[in-house]
Amino acid sequence: MAVCYLLWRFHRSPVGTVLVAIRENEERARFLGYPTNRYKLIGFVLSASVVAIAGTLSVFNHRFASAEPLAVAFSGELVAMVVIGGMRSFLGPALGALFFILFREFLSIWTPHWLFYFGLLFVGFIVFSPTGLVGVAGRIMAPFRKRTIEAAAMAGRHITEHAALPQIYRRAVASEAPALLARGLVKRFGGIHAVDGIDLAVKDRTLHALIGPNGAGKTTAFNLLSGLFPPDAGAIELEDRSIAGLKAEDITAAGVGRSFQITNLFGGLSAQENLRLAVQARSTKRFALWTSAAAMADVNDETAELIAFLGLAGMERAEAASLSYGGQRLLDMGLAVATRPRILLLDEPLAGLAAAERARIAALLTTIAAEIPVLLVEHDIDRVFQIADHVTVMNEGKVLVDGTVEDARSNAKVREVYIGSGVAALAAKPRVSAAGTTPLLVVDHVDTFYGKSHILNAVSLDVREHEIMALLGRNGAGKSTLLKTVIGIAPPAAGAIRLSGKDTAGLASAEIARRGIGYVPQGRGLFAGMTVADNLMLGRLKRMTGSGIHWDDQRIASYFPRLVERWHSPADYLSGGEQQMLAVARALAGDVRVLLLDEPFEGLSPAVTEELFEAFDRLRYDVAMIIVDHHLDLALALSDRTVVLERGSVTWTGPSHALRDDLALRRKMLWM
Repeated sequence: MAVCYLLWRFHRSPVGTVLVAIRENEERARFLGYPTNRYKLIGFVLSASVVAIAGTLSVFNHRFASAEPLAVAFSGELVAMVVIGGMRSFLGPALGALFFILFREFLSIWTPHWLFYFGLLFVGFIVFSPTGLVGVAGRIMAPFRKRTIEAAAMAGRHITEHAALPQIYRRAVASEAPALLARGLVKRFGGIHAVDGIDLAVKDRTLHALIGPNGAGKTTAFNLLSGLFPPDAGAIELEDRSIAGLKAEDITAAGVGRSFQITNLFGGLSAQENLRLAVQARSTKRFALWTSAAAMADVNDETAELIAFLGLAGMERAEAASLSYGGQRLLDMGLAVATRPRILLLDEPLAGLAAAERARIAALLTTIAAEIPVLLVEHDIDRVFQIADHVTVMNEGKVLVDGTVEDARSNAKVREVYIGSGVAALAAKPRVSAAGTTPLLVVDHVDTFYGKSHILNAVSLDVREHEIMALLGRNGAGKSTLLKTVIGIAPPAAGAIRLSGKDTAGLASAEIARRGIGYVPQGRGLFAGMTVADNLMLGRLKRMTGSGIHWDDQRIASYFPRLVERWHSPADYLSGGEQQMLAVARALAGDVRVLLLDEPFEGLSPAVTEELFEAFDRLRYDVAMIIVDHHLDLALALSDRTVVLERGSVTWTGPSHALRDDLALRRKMLWM
């Protein structure tokens, strides 16, 4: 009992909470400033000490010492005990050990091959109950518990308008010298020059925008500055201190905070716990083994201030993974601010946000930049030109322009490589509908929950053959959840989903995909270490079922010829635009009749956006599509019909041209 109490206290301590964070997302823990190897060493030493005490007591109890506990088989049994009990529960491993002992004792009476059957049971837990016995108990008790239906987490927010940056993140005097200085940075990936000799100087208390087309090297430059990759050549100085080549946690501790292009959070922890971990990284008690992390008053106060500043009040107890994409982006930015940085690196913080939320986050960025210098990567050119103090334009790994907003705006080369024909011109071109009259996909009064949060509420819609439907609404409205419900990732709690008259509600995602639905998730979800050809092969492998048009490599290449040039390149070597094309191509590979697109234009330069837009316009003659995108003009120009969601319910359905041409109706329906 004493050992259990000590372990319980350790689990609640700052070190214990960091180990939980490392289990959830080690990379993010490093970018909060935690030396993760040191924390893992502490956990190893502590667990070894407990085992040593147990071994000592065993020797006294049995009067002899055996080498059996050192056997590989016994180590495997210990892992099985933890998995079967439940890794995410404090008592789970103890329950697993008790289960193993009882199972062994009773089954060994009937057969000497009890370990074989235990192995089958172990595999069964991994496949059907990853949360172990604790998860099984939770599911058994669920019908007997009162279910509280809550609105989606984003709907409970309390936003303080014009909130000031908490005092602890401010500095008394601005520095005349550059806060961050990079000279001659070079990074190569094989034969690709991702960054080729760039110079960058970010002044104190300014908002410095780093822009350029997809594949220009912007995110790679961020990765060099923040320590994710060491530069092949060049120097990086933070307030005259060299940080080039340091570990990510050391660079963060020195004063570089960053957010990520694809949100990087501790998904199993609440929003408040995420921020408290980031704040705790600067506390003098971050290595405490006994103090309760939840009882650290200074950390709690700073976390509360930051929650109010960011506009996360009212949703701080929601699990990070259950937040809408907009909520996750805001939380990701908050984690970077919480590290008390001397400079803030923000990688596309506005990507995927609705217009109202983009305006609020842009105002937050301006407030932050008045105290902390911000280096911002963003594809929303109009917003960048509104808020930036200085602009650096990259193309093909090199700096094209470095100067004022007007310098970038008026430069002919910038317009040529970045701006393309423009979204307005693209949306203005007339499109011919190919929509039929026969419903292909029908969603009928569907309810979907995330835990206790009621996300979709009696949603009904139908998609006809060769029709493109736009699914619009504010962040947290349930758009992405509806796509996940259709593909089976978030099964509906009630209602029906029919594909060509056959019910698919409750089927596994793999089975739904084999019936002819392709899904392009937000964030792309590519197999990073595999080539373009391998990604397409895996997409096609189990979906040659005759359920829709067959998409072979030749047909895919006719829509995305750029992929042919990269056929044998790993997916993570592609530019952002090429990765998005590959994600769409993989969703099509096989036999497909309905394509679900979640933010397909997110984070893409206008030139690549135009290329994808034209590909989708051609695709309407082959498949039906549902598109979710925050680029309203593009979504409305491409689609035949629009469904508007608000707080999980359908509030408007009609022809897209009505919303496209009537701005008053658009503001009324979309609150924009």
